[in-house]
Amino acid sequence: MTHDEPAVALSVVIPAFNEGTRIAESVLALQSRLAAVADTWEILVVDDGSTDDTARIVEQIGEADPRVVLRREPHRGKGGAVRHGLMAARGQLRFMCDADLSMPVFELPRFLDEVPGRCDIAIATREGTTARRIDEPWIRHFIGRLFNRVVRTVALAAVNDTQCGFKLFSAVAVERIVPWLMIEGWAFDVEVLFVARLRGLRVHEVPIEWRFQQRSRVRPLRDGLLMLRDVARIRWNAWLGRYAEVPSRRGSPRSEAR
Repeated sequence: MTHDEPAVALSVVIPAFNEGTRIAESVLALQSRLAAVADTWEILVVDDGSTDDTARIVEQIGEADPRVVLRREPHRGKGGAVRHGLMAARGQLRFMCDADLSMPVFELPRFLDEVPGRCDIAIATREGTTARRIDEPWIRHFIGRLFNRVVRTVALAAVNDTQCGFKLFSAVAVERIVPWLMIEGWAFDVEVLFVARLRGLRVHEVPIEWRFQQRSRVRPLRDGLLMLRDVARIRWNAWLGRYAEVPSRRGSPRSEAR
């Protein structure tokens, strides 16, 4: 975000890698709802080096509605794409949103009720008595809970679900967390919350309805092992003092909006 760009009330940041078959549906669903929850808003789709027509589709939507913005990035992974999008966003509130929109859009106002009055970061959780998981394969659920047990032991004792891809940040929280993040892959979510805890920021979990998408890009076993490796890296980075609050340019947006 540059200083001459006017702020908006809400930014929605969507990381997208080869999402050409569903990105239009997700963006249009968000467009239909955002006017009811925010006076001013934008949708930033961060294309993570896609090789399909994701970027072209988003550009076409943006031609009809300039509040939908495409930002092109080289392929680095979810962490790199979300980091760039959160820093480039203009919103006083910034919502990180998976491209598959596995959480219904009608859940969004519940996050807005939490930030900034009750907390600095509101995160979706699929755990708890009021949350609903729909159509999730048992093996994916089992591996996910096993990963969460490790995360709770090693890094984040009080968080029930780090990996659900829907999180709302205040602009202040983004500025205090994102420039220090280093994880490019799926464990980005753990690093975000770990640094938030180090900064003393308030984090609150919001139980949601969540529906498993057959086209999910998460490969539970392989990605779970990679995430465990990255959780160990987070602890190592903390031990080395790499998350200390010092001036940093890491995470600043480097590419132009298209």
